[in-house]
Amino acid sequence: MKTIRVVLIEDHDLTRVGLKTALQQSEQVEVVGEAATGRQGLEVLKLTRPDVAIIDIGLPDIDGIELTQTFKEYLRSKGGPNTKVLILTMHDNKDAVMGAFSAGADSYSVKDVSIDRLMEAIQVTSEGNSWIDPVIARTVLQQAQNLPGENTNAATVTINAVEPEYKEFLSTCPLTERELEVLELIVGGRSNAEIAEKLYITVGTVKTHVRSILNKLCADDRTQAAVRALRSGWIE
Repeated sequence: MKTIRVVLIEDHDLTRVGLKTALQQSEQVEVVGEAATGRQGLEVLKLTRPDVAIIDIGLPDIDGIELTQTFKEYLRSKGGPNTKVLILTMHDNKDAVMGAFSAGADSYSVKDVSIDRLMEAIQVTSEGNSWIDPVIARTVLQQAQNLPGENTNAATVTINAVEPEYKEFLSTCPLTERELEVLELIVGGRSNAEIAEKLYITVGTVKTHVRSILNKLCADDRTQAAVRALRSGWIE
């Protein structure tokens, strides 16, 4: 299995050292850099181009949202491998959550997550999928439910809005009953392995269903698919 290269950007020394020590116990992860501020973190990210960047929102100079946005813009300008961003923070309020996703974050978890769940989040994120802590997932979906249909901020359109060209398409559900079951579990923040166990199917079958869901919903990732499904009323 390929080793996942990770950078930690966290201003609390004890938290950062603790995370680094825990992650280094796994053969799946290699911590290739760390930083205590946003500006230092940006330089480390540019230098190392890791598979996954774990970024705290509450950094002392530029916050994690600004750092994420700046680094994602840098990646787009340079091309090449795309670092995934996992926001790890105590913040679960809707402004912090939606701001992070708007800036380009791929996954979001609270800091009191277990190391096993964090490892799962890193793995899922490195594979190009979004991992959302169940607490965070509820915040995202509640925000999506409350958004006015015609007044969505353009900066968050890829997360929150159903684009006009998809509205008619989404008026009738194109998903099979099994795909809806998988989508409901994605909304709940379940991993592919957990979905497989819940539905008594293989992880490979789950991945096939996820690909089909993304294709049918014209969605870039699991988060976008879940939000579109919720706004269409398929999942309450």
